[in-house]
Amino acid sequence: MRAVQLVAILISAVALSGCPKKHQNLPDAGAQAVEGGASTSGATNNDVSGAGLGADQQAIQALQRAGTIIYFDFDRAEIKPEFVPIVTAHAQFLNANPARKLRLEGHSDERGSREYNIGLGERRAQAVKRALLLQGVNETQLTTVSYGEERPAVQGSDEAAYAKNRRVELVPTR
Repeated sequence: MRAVQLVAILISAVALSGCPKKHQNLPDAGAQAVEGGASTSGATNNDVSGAGLGADQQAIQALQRAGTIIYFDFDRAEIKPEFVPIVTAHAQFLNANPARKLRLEGHSDERGSREYNIGLGERRAQAVKRALLLQGVNETQLTTVSYGEERPAVQGSDEAAYAKNRRVELVPTR
């Protein structure tokens, strides 16, 4: 049943792939990841046309347009349909660049025990990993880690903060 749902989501992603996406920064090819998933340098969106850029930079810009964060509902680890295009874009990039790797960082909000939230963050990261593997990504290109509630994106104890903290971040690694 889950396989049928995932296939339906993937088909929806193809249909929705032409929709405009929220822009998010993704480190450029020369950026080194540092503690917390931040980078020492970031790509810019000054040249969104891709003119004058190499194929690698154009691919990175495509990932920027797609996004690098997948948000989840409370106490859930299923990828919502609106985030399937992000998974698809990253799968296409990884399939075209077999030397590239991706770290999937699972997070949760502060509700629940520390142990439960570590497990929930892991289930979320594994859900994204399964979706990427179903699209042909090599398992050696992917690693998962769960930070649970330990690295919130937003401080606060309201639903708006909780919603931003229930996420998987897709972080390029070397």
